[in-house]
Amino acid sequence: MQPATLSSDTAGVRVGCAGWSLPRESWPEFPEGGSHLQRYAARFNAVEINSSFYRPHQPATYTRWAGSVPADFRFSVKLPKTLTHEKRLRGGEDLLDTFLEQVNCLGEKLGCLLVQLPPSLAFDAASAGGFLAGLRRRHAGGVALEPRHASWFTAPVDGLLKELKIGRVLADPVLFDAGRAPGGDPALVYVRLHGSPRMYYSAYAPEVLDALLVRLKSAAASDASVWCVFDNTASGAAVPDALYLARGLARR
Repeated sequence: MQPATLSSDTAGVRVGCAGWSLPRESWPEFPEGGSHLQRYAARFNAVEINSSFYRPHQPATYTRWAGSVPADFRFSVKLPKTLTHEKRLRGGEDLLDTFLEQVNCLGEKLGCLLVQLPPSLAFDAASAGGFLAGLRRRHAGGVALEPRHASWFTAPVDGLLKELKIGRVLADPVLFDAGRAPGGDPALVYVRLHGSPRMYYSAYAPEVLDALLVRLKSAAASDASVWCVFDNTASGAAVPDALYLARGLARR
């Protein structure tokens, strides 16, 4: 007998992984039939598409993915590195328009856009403000920003993000003291867990996940849109960590 789905019962929190690859040792936790995405979506209510960072996907691909998951499932899609890492938020309006045309084929299952910035990219009011405002004019849904330079973790930048209704990601490992809590728009709480101490590899201890569970429940109780994404995928730790957290949320 397959375990009951957790997808619609996680205390108002969207829990998932960066991608829907299922490590073989976790296969017994998932239904046997269907694609990896269909099997994944039987246990989780969200996923982060990171492949869009490296290459574009055809509109038909997004349409197919949207048709493969339950009605309450949502995708977060990472912006292309051409915009964030190569152009460094300067220009790229045509590229952004093309990207949005593609991801909008997810329809109502597009839950959030993720903007991850390179560690070397300092805050610049003209380029960053212009890019984020332009993104906001084009996209009314959720936007989460993961900056990795200290200059982004200030009160003025936080005020700008609030004004634009963009949530600042709480990323682990935490790089700066000001990043120990989410920032920007309080209506969007987006947590990305990269693995610690070894990024992308390390699993999280149960006591760490239990403490996180309490924080996520508290955020969801404030009517915020809450996402928790495990990016410690390199050794297959993301799926069991996400399952542990989802079970805890379901035991509310």
